[in-house]
Amino acid sequence: MRLATLHEGTPDGRLVLVSRDGTRFVDAPVATLQAALERWSEVEADLAARDAEAGAPLAGMRLAAPLPRAWQWLDASAFPSHGALMQRAFGLPPIETALPLMYQGLSDRFLGPADDVPLPSEDHGIDFEGEFGVVTDAVPMGTDAAAAMAHIRLVVLINDWSLRVLAPAEMKTGFGFIQAKPACSMAPIAVTPDELGPAWLDGRVCLPLHVALNGEAFGHPDGAAMAFGFHELVAHAARTRALPAGTIIGSGTVSNDDHAHVGSTCIAERRGAEIVAHGEPRTEFLRFGDRVTMAARLPGGETPFGVIDQQVVAG
Repeated sequence: MRLATLHEGTPDGRLVLVSRDGTRFVDAPVATLQAALERWSEVEADLAARDAEAGAPLAGMRLAAPLPRAWQWLDASAFPSHGALMQRAFGLPPIETALPLMYQGLSDRFLGPADDVPLPSEDHGIDFEGEFGVVTDAVPMGTDAAAAMAHIRLVVLINDWSLRVLAPAEMKTGFGFIQAKPACSMAPIAVTPDELGPAWLDGRVCLPLHVALNGEAFGHPDGAAMAFGFHELVAHAARTRALPAGTIIGSGTVSNDDHAHVGSTCIAERRGAEIVAHGEPRTEFLRFGDRVTMAARLPGGETPFGVIDQQVVAG
């Protein structure tokens, strides 16, 4: 199934099912994605039975994030090459832990795929971060990784906006981000894992994530390189607490070892590579008016999550 949410001026929008080619839609049997997730075992068959291929045209409809607000947003850092490059470039000590890295972020708002991104100042070091994510149903406390796989109901594509100038001071406190992490954006379509076919393997999205800045290719690293699968991230989050239906868990910045060939999904990583290679960064952070696009592509070129295409503007 491919699910989307129409922006209708309400906080949670209206849930629809989308055709495989992303051009048509039909109404879902429940009003919102949150409602569907809370009753997934009851409504899954009815959702799957809806024929979006014969639905109304999707063109011209304004789409919100599939889950415009969530009870919980937990973001990991599951690509070792990203952390290793940042540590090398900025002289940071390695984080000595065998556990996944994860923090809890802002969840009351996810921007839609074509919404402008309002931010207060260019001086804050505006950056994008392309990552994959999963959405769960209710996960009992203590669920292990094997059992966690069954609680992953949807897979999504996320742009985790970051303000790099503000982040270091917050990181040094030992607490979580507040000012450095504004609202994230989400691609228009959330898919059930089976929609990805062989690209969903061992709890990982094994697809390249194509990122462009102002129309120029920026990077296309592959999501297969996660050190922890999403089922392991879900189990980590649920170790000492139950997770409510509608919990979103992110992979962190998609990153591969061969930066020189596949590029990056965030400016900070490119700047880190430039520091290592040249002794100083050469790529600037974003300015108001800059446009960022993101899409994951199947081998045939299809974009199962649709496309994030947004402009940064003064807030």
